[in-house]
Amino acid sequence: MIEVKQSKLGDGGEFNRGVFATVDIAKGTLIHQAPVVPYPNEDHEHVEKTILEDYVFEYGANHTAILLGYGSLINHSYEPNATYDINFDNHTFDFYAYTDIKAGEEIVINYNGEEDSMDPLWFLDDYEERMLEFNKSNDDKGEKETNPQSQDTDTSK
Repeated sequence: MIEVKQSKLGDGGEFNRGVFATVDIAKGTLIHQAPVVPYPNEDHEHVEKTILEDYVFEYGANHTAILLGYGSLINHSYEPNATYDINFDNHTFDFYAYTDIKAGEEIVINYNGEEDSMDPLWFLDDYEERMLEFNKSNDDKGEKETNPQSQDTDTSK
């Protein structure tokens, strides 16, 4: 149902990955259950010294969690097509389709925790510019699908 591929949302670095749908996913469908490795917030100062700092989630009031599986590879958008619930009983983050998602579409969540939150993100100065490029890329893909005379010149497939 999902796979990890190169994302257009990143900065082009070696870890420029995202999670993509391999099939059409209906709104409300459980996409992925990511197991968590929680740790107390007071231990976060150690994690801040590593690359893992960019991949953690709040896990209740007193803990932070590293998500296993695909969970930490899902990118951010202010127009998310996915959402998540924290399942403390199962120690998972459960990701659901917030909208219908087409095969090939990148799965994105709002890192602020609520789908409609427009709070500024803490880590990217050029985020809005990259989102405009991402949305233009998706708009172009939609035009290609609806315009049979459009030529696909993407050789990365």
